[in-house]
Amino acid sequence: MTTVDAAAPSCPCGSGNSLSECCGRYHVGLPAPSAETLMRSRYSAYALGLVDYLLATTLAAQRPGLDRAAISAWSLNSTWLGLEVERCEVLGGQPEHAFVTFTARWHDGGGEHAHRERSAFVQHGGHWYFIDPTIALQAGRNDPCPCGSGQKFKKCCAGFV
Repeated sequence: MTTVDAAAPSCPCGSGNSLSECCGRYHVGLPAPSAETLMRSRYSAYALGLVDYLLATTLAAQRPGLDRAAISAWSLNSTWLGLEVERCEVLGGQPEHAFVTFTARWHDGGGEHAHRERSAFVQHGGHWYFIDPTIALQAGRNDPCPCGSGQKFKKCCAGFV
């Protein structure tokens, strides 16, 4: 039986566990074991201002298109109010892909907001990565997939962006 330290901070992802027993493990380098776990740890990273983690867990081919300053400003200038995971669809395959549907809530200078999203993820080299739908993957259908799987783009991540 596990006991929870009442002084330990709760994980922002809403699991009810302490940060160190939950998403904090992934923030310090342990690979997330599932797409849902990675999504939860990314929400927690936004709540904690861990921009390096957010960048590192986005598909490498998309990282150059990320606006680090904007991510940092949104993260630090928001009060993160909660996360609700609605569904996780593991699609299998090689590499394995998954969708996670969730709603994230936060408050900022513009008021309270809720964002519902169905995010795509791919597993490569023992790590799950977020496929950012706002950054186009630069690959032709018959080019190697930018996720590094070695497959053609059309047979891998093309259906997830």
